[in-house]
Amino acid sequence: MTAEVVLRARRAVVDGAEVAVAVSVADGRIVAIDPYDTDVPGARVVELKDDEVLLPGLVDAHVHVNEPGRTDWEGFASATRAAAAGGVTTIIDMPLNSIPPTVTVAALKEKRAVARDQSYVDVGFWGGAVPGNLPDLRPLHEAGVFGFKCFLLHSGVDEFPHLSASELREALAETATFDALVIVHAEDEQTIESAPPPHGQGYAGFLGSRPKEAEERAISEVIDATRETGGRAHILHLSDADAIPLIAKAQAEGLRLSVETCPHYLTLDAEQIPDGATQFKCCPPIREHDNQDRLWAGLEDGVIRTIVSDHSPCTEDLKKFDSGDFGEAWGGIAGLQLGLPAVWTEARSRGHSLADVVRWMGEGPADQVGLFERGRISVGATADLVVFAPDESFTVDVASLRHKNPVSAYTGRTLTGAVRQTWLHGIPVDIEADPRGRLLTRGQS
Repeated sequence: MTAEVVLRARRAVVDGAEVAVAVSVADGRIVAIDPYDTDVPGARVVELKDDEVLLPGLVDAHVHVNEPGRTDWEGFASATRAAAAGGVTTIIDMPLNSIPPTVTVAALKEKRAVARDQSYVDVGFWGGAVPGNLPDLRPLHEAGVFGFKCFLLHSGVDEFPHLSASELREALAETATFDALVIVHAEDEQTIESAPPPHGQGYAGFLGSRPKEAEERAISEVIDATRETGGRAHILHLSDADAIPLIAKAQAEGLRLSVETCPHYLTLDAEQIPDGATQFKCCPPIREHDNQDRLWAGLEDGVIRTIVSDHSPCTEDLKKFDSGDFGEAWGGIAGLQLGLPAVWTEARSRGHSLADVVRWMGEGPADQVGLFERGRISVGATADLVVFAPDESFTVDVASLRHKNPVSAYTGRTLTGAVRQTWLHGIPVDIEADPRGRLLTRGQS
């Protein structure tokens, strides 16, 4: 196919290394990758600056858009603008906290109708597994959801109830019949109910209310259920590094179990969270610096294979900044736009490369959801690309962020790595113009 445009980059992340290349694009796909100075007749040439690196568009498989129903928290237009501004070209939307939650085909159709024509990046959808909707799982799968989200304790919203241990097994047994993925918020309800409840402004009190044992017991439950049913399971937003050996052992056993973590667990630590700073509240919680070190070790060892945002925004009033009470505040980090620079800032300080970051935030999440032609620069891949300045530093100003509400755990932090341009389907994204994002279904490239 004749190239329409060629991006020349002295540094580009291709096949796990930084190389000098000319990337040819036609009809929204990468059609050739040649040496940097290759002449490509008839193509428009875009030359990256010497301080820029060409990356693939990132894939964020854990985003709460919340529309319809809680669009004042976030919506498809604002969330996907934030994604594009942060170098993310594909998001997979969680089945809550929208109303209705995506637990039936009818609810999926409603959500897709809302998302259509207002998304600036490509959007796919998770379904939900809740008590009573076992008959809905196969129809949702056939309608194109990427898998099924469930909780093992109260989800935070009453319209998305959690599964019991037996219901988890039923869901895994059912989804195993059509090889679908079940993604699990793994915290044990009884452990948290027996812990001291959170109250007041002290972060230590909140941290004590979500002990590590809750994650470990719930993950053990998921492992046992996966073994018994032969299903596929994925542990969401791991914050407890003590659970890594459990997961590694299950993976070595051959169980189909994967796990993700998030930028806030890798870059923020409990010791530095001030009293009353409820913008840092999330579940499971941000833990101590030593725990953070061991999460990085889990990435290095390959037990943890993906980093996703768990972008979970809300309105400013729900963070209870007037009281600073961690027991009353909504839990969730709004980090979709800042995941890449936050992770890169920490990764480079630990000796990791941009290729590592791309593997964790591009290829890994893409492969997890079966979008094998995304999250990488390769011939035939979708021409979703990011022009990234890895040495440019900036201080986070919440007013400059594109998500809907001015709340960020990263406010005032200096991060290194700036997204200068994002390309979707071979065309630069203009977040002030009409949206061009597509709605994705499982199995679509």
